[in-house]
Amino acid sequence: MGFTIGGTRGTDRPRTGSRRRARASDCTTVAEYTGLWGWSAVPGARALDGACSCGAAGCAAPGAHPLDFAPEVPAGATLDEVADAWAQFPGASVLLPVGHAFDAIEVAETAGRRALVRLERMGLPLGPVAVTPDGRAQFFVAPGAATELPQLLYRMGWDDAALDLHGLGPGDHITAPPSDRGGLGPVRWLRPPALDTATKPPQARLLLGTLAYVAHRSPA
Repeated sequence: MGFTIGGTRGTDRPRTGSRRRARASDCTTVAEYTGLWGWSAVPGARALDGACSCGAAGCAAPGAHPLDFAPEVPAGATLDEVADAWAQFPGASVLLPVGHAFDAIEVAETAGRRALVRLERMGLPLGPVAVTPDGRAQFFVAPGAATELPQLLYRMGWDDAALDLHGLGPGDHITAPPSDRGGLGPVRWLRPPALDTATKPPQARLLLGTLAYVAHRSPA
């Protein structure tokens, strides 16, 4: 059984009707991601009191996954195109597919904040960095990082360390700010995207040594 969000009961099935049903703020946010930063976006499920709007009993990731029946809005989509697409899923969260324009390296938020300070002081190139309400920091890096991560850690001597550090790549999705993740609260930018960093995120090897070092030294 579905639940009520924004006055609508049921699962997040597509709706017909005017684009005016989609909130203007949602459409503007998505259009910024697609049109300005060159990222694809997909409508995602929402969570309320632990239940997922996808309607699946025992959902493994309530409010933190794409809607299976929602089409991906491609990079380059205009505001009108976004409004037409998002009107079918009013109130949906915004998810960014990983593995095309960027991959991500995820660490604990505490470690991520400390690493970001070090990286900025070192003058290293940085891409966007998001923080989730469940305490994770996600560093956007060039595509391919998730696949290369084990080998990169090996070359840097971190392959045998117990690190809370993970790569996100093809098949994964990031909840985009300011969408709610899992009913826990909004995702936020720790370092917002900019034209030079969103379209050309840094190579993972430039950040990985610092991220691994700080993750290793940060308390669990």
